[in-house]
Formats: sequence, structure tokens, C-alpha cells
Amino acid sequence: MKTNLLLCLVLVIGLSMTSCVSKKKYTALQDQLEQEKKDCEQEIAALLAQKEDVDRRLIELNSQLSESKSQASNSQSRVKELQDEIDYLKRTNTNLLGRLEELSVLSRTGAESIKKSLNALDRQGKYIQDLNTTMRRKDSLNLVLVQKLKRSLSDVNDDDVNVEVKKGVVFISLSDKLLFRSGSTAITSEANSVLAKIAKIVNDHNDFDILVEGHTDNVPIATSCIKDNWDLSVLRATSIVRALQTEHDVNPKRMTAGGRSEYIEKASNGSSDGRALNRRTEIIVLPKLDQYFSLMAPE
Repeated sequence: MKTNLLLCLVLVIGLSMTSCVSKKKYTALQDQLEQEKKDCEQEIAALLAQKEDVDRRLIELNSQLSESKSQASNSQSRVKELQDEIDYLKRTNTNLLGRLEELSVLSRTGAESIKKSLNALDRQGKYIQDLNTTMRRKDSLNLVLVQKLKRSLSDVNDDDVNVEVKKGVVFISLSDKLLFRSGSTAITSEANSVLAKIAKIVNDHNDFDILVEGHTDNVPIATSCIKDNWDLSVLRATSIVRALQTEHDVNPKRMTAGGRSEYIEKASNGSSDGRALNRRTEIIVLPKLDQYFSLMAPE
């Protein structure tokens, strides 16, 4: 097409120079030339459009190529990660198999240990149950003992005798004025009748021991026979123990005498009434020590 265009141009020039070509032919050639020009322009436009499509496709293909390369790189990285994970799981599985074997041995040992512990708990539970039963029995006996003592001593002035349960044992508190003359360790006749009632009841309960404690106020005392309140409290306790043994047939093996001097107060020594309360002898009826320790000892 380009060759035809050149030929036409040559012809036009030749004709114009010779002025031998008719106007009609000149017009026809001019029209043909215009048509050829339009065709060339259309072809050029088509080629340019085609080039744009090719360029655009090339850009797309380059982008796809870059993406494919990136995906391939990611795939290789993922493959490596999966391989590493597989290797880790294999090592873990090996470790778990070893641990499982260890646990199998430990579970057998643990089962034996648990069985021993359960047996020990059963024995301990039985011991606690027996202990509770014994404590309830003791509390019941204490209650019976208190009721008997209160009935037996009902005719004695309440200011001179008090019977109660403290810390799981029976306390019989006898006032100083009921038992002794002032500063003396000799028992009064009235005291002997009270001791006889107490002795009759404790003799009916051989499962109990008897602790006799002497107490004084804080007023100092010093005589030829008594050095201080320690002496006075101990001597009064031994007088009670001696009377219970010799005159009221209480087994001496069951009894203990002790003095607490002025140091276990029931009331303040700042008043005469308080000092009177502090001057007392307490007869404490409590379980036999050997039975008590046998009860507390585990099987």
C-alpha cells in the first residue's frame, strides 16, 4: 500500500509538470490518494491499538510471572516449614513414647502408693472415729459425775463448793474457809464430811485419777512450819490427799497433790472478796494418764 501511494505521488507530480493530464483524471487520482491516505491512517491506528493491547498483556504477564515467582518462593518456604514441623513431631513422638514407658512404671508404683495411702486413711478414719466415740463417752461420764457430785453436795453452801466441767475434766472447787482455819493446814470437821461425800462418788468411778491443787491469795505468810504461800498451798493439798486416803479409802495410786501458790487467780487480789475466792483447794477428776496416752497414740 505504501508503494502505491508513492506511485500516485510520482504520477501526480509528473502530470502536474507536463500539464498533459486531464482534470478528470487528476481528480480521480486525488480521490484515490485521499482514500489511500485514510486507509493508511486506519491501519496505523489499528496497529497502535494492537500495540497497546500487546503492551498491556505484557505488563499482565510480567505481573503474573512475578506473582508466580513469589508463590513459588512461598511454597518452598512452606515446604521447609512443614518438613521442620514433621521432624519436630517425630522427635516429640519419640519423646512421648519414652515418657509413656516411664509413666507405665510410675503408674504401677503410684497405684501401690495410693493403695497404701488409702489403707492408712482407713486406719486413721477408724482411729478418729474411735477417738470421737471415746471422747463422747468421757463427756457423758463427766456429765454423770457432775450430776452425782452436785446432788451429793446440794446441802453445802454454794459459796463454799462449786462443781463444773472445764477443758474436758471435772473441777470441784472448795473454799478455804470450808476446809481450813486461817493460816492452818489442818482440815476442819465440816471439811471431812464434804470429803466423805466426794470420796464415795470418786470411789465408784475407778477409771478416773484425782489431782488435788492448793491455791492461796497473794498475802505473804511466814511461820515456823510454813515458809511462804508455796508451802501453804502444797501442804493443804497433801492434807486433803492424806484425808481422802486414810479416812475415806481413796486409792493413793489414783491421787496427786500439788500447790499453785498465788499464781492461778480466780479473781483480783485487790479486794477481800477476791482474795477469799483465790484461797481454795481444787479436786480435779480426770482420765487416767496411761489410758489417756494410750487413747492418743496412733495404731
